[in-house]
Amino acid sequence: MSNANVYPPSAEFSAQAYVPSLEAYRALYDKAKENPEEFWGALAREQLHWFEPFDQVFEWNPPFVKWFSGGKTNASYNCLDRHLSTARKNKVAILWEGEPGDQRMISYQELHRLVCRFANVLKARGLQAGDRAIIYMPMVPELPVAMLACARLGITHSVVFGGFSAEALKARIQDLEAQIVITADGGWRRGREIRLKDAVDEALRECPSVRDCIVYKRTGGHVQMQAGRDFWWHELEESASETCPATPLDSEHPLFVLYTSGTTGKPKGILHTTAGYLLQTTMTMKWVFDLKEEDTYWCTADIGWVTGHSYIVYGPLSAGATTLMYEGAPDYPAFDRFWRIVEKYRVNIFYTSPTAIRALLRQGDHWPNQHDLSSLRLLGSVGEPINPAAWEWYHRVIGKGRCPIVDTWWQTETGAILIAPMPGAVPLKPGSGTLPMPGILPEIVDLDGKPVGENKEGFLVIQRPWPSMLRTIWRDPQRYKEQYWGKVSGVYFTGDAARRDSDGYYWILGRVDDVMNVSGHRLSTMEVESALVRHPAVAEAAVVGKPHEITGQAVCCFVTLKKGDYDHEALGKELRQWVAHEIGAFARPEEIRFTEALPKTRSGKIMRRLLREIVTSHTVTGDVTTLEDMGVITKLAAQHDED
Repeated sequence: MSNANVYPPSAEFSAQAYVPSLEAYRALYDKAKENPEEFWGALAREQLHWFEPFDQVFEWNPPFVKWFSGGKTNASYNCLDRHLSTARKNKVAILWEGEPGDQRMISYQELHRLVCRFANVLKARGLQAGDRAIIYMPMVPELPVAMLACARLGITHSVVFGGFSAEALKARIQDLEAQIVITADGGWRRGREIRLKDAVDEALRECPSVRDCIVYKRTGGHVQMQAGRDFWWHELEESASETCPATPLDSEHPLFVLYTSGTTGKPKGILHTTAGYLLQTTMTMKWVFDLKEEDTYWCTADIGWVTGHSYIVYGPLSAGATTLMYEGAPDYPAFDRFWRIVEKYRVNIFYTSPTAIRALLRQGDHWPNQHDLSSLRLLGSVGEPINPAAWEWYHRVIGKGRCPIVDTWWQTETGAILIAPMPGAVPLKPGSGTLPMPGILPEIVDLDGKPVGENKEGFLVIQRPWPSMLRTIWRDPQRYKEQYWGKVSGVYFTGDAARRDSDGYYWILGRVDDVMNVSGHRLSTMEVESALVRHPAVAEAAVVGKPHEITGQAVCCFVTLKKGDYDHEALGKELRQWVAHEIGAFARPEEIRFTEALPKTRSGKIMRRLLREIVTSHTVTGDVTTLEDMGVITKLAAQHDED
């Protein structure tokens, strides 16, 4: 292995792992590469329940694909009914904690009953296969209940993150032409009630397609109910039957549409269908998370994001896991809320974002050290590349040096994890996603599609279709073609820059537009950010290129600091020198700006695009609906004007 910091799996971990060695991984990978039809066909037959068998594994008419044609299945049946004839029927399916501390433990049998009852509620409102539902709820168990009830009947759902504004909600309802909105009075976040029904009322003024609005009572806050349109969940459910057979649906039936912010300002609806998506999320639960029957598994994402769909609801429940859900913020009422939950429920697998890791690292080791984290056996990271310094902290302080870290690369569009270590097989390198999953053929190319070779930066593409990939952009196949298949001919363009080292490990360098060109040097913003956060004073950094008349682009850094007193002027000089020392003089930042917070999406990604707009045009014009706190951008823009 060509890297000083390599962490091989322990003999104990490998001995009980789903994939126990590098040889076993390679055999699996080669099998999928050489005969994908046989590989995926066998897995689909063995891992999923079918009402009617499929007759063709995949049909590829670039850039459109169909998987498991002719087959009939149902995602809700696979997540629930098939477990009821096994010992899992009384196993906890959803382990839930609300922010105020309330708890629920819902078995597979109980979850099945709740889903059937709510599916009957939807049926009674006249909804059927092919209709569309918008789900806008807090992180309560009724959110997955609503998703699985929709999936049971073939109603295509679109979950809208509960932190989105009425305006963002309206755009999504209109684009989907949804017939129903499923919501709640509100939810809890940092001790405050987030009022959801008010936002729905505002949005529905301009959404003529919506006939019904079902409201779950969570906070008990006062809400307006419009007669004939709005109904309380608990009232409709009282008389609903607990028997509701799952509808056999075509393999390619649209399961959900998930909106992701587009650069054009119009959100784009990523469409995922049923069988292929379910198969790949189920398999990655085993390959990546090495799921065991007795595990308590916790993914901290919000279900409003793809991570929550794939790795809180569909993947874990299809694989028969106990999936933990938490309603609130990681720092409420104190910075140890995550560690308190891990200790309380004896969590074995913990999957979170680099942003959360860095935010918690910033508060100091005493928070996690107050808790018994010995139940943990596997850690995961998702959302953006994790910088080596945060990886090392996560490994040392949270995993106590014993837990492998699965650093996962995937996207809303890919549906499931595509690059990640199999923890019992693959030696880890901090900061690398390591190796591709079976059936995934990545390459790193230039814009002409030519492979760039070892240790060179280029565009990450995927050369062959995979079961969980997006099928199109909702009602915009042209945009799908251009955006994902038109940039480099014949392959899926991920929009990420990457390099592959001499061991074949992939290093994701961030979005393509997060690559700067400084005096002819291609420089990834990720590289500079990683260098900055290695400095003991820095908690988090975001780096963008700004126009420069001499060098083409100059490096501009936005930095948040760990707790302490600093002389900003002296520290700014020190950090510029530090980056020059770590990467090279050409990478020396022209500008370091200290800020209390960075602009982030609600899933925790830093919105470098907005920072780029501030340093280039001094204004922000792009889509900001996914931004968590508009105040951060307003402050940064004002600060820029003062400079």
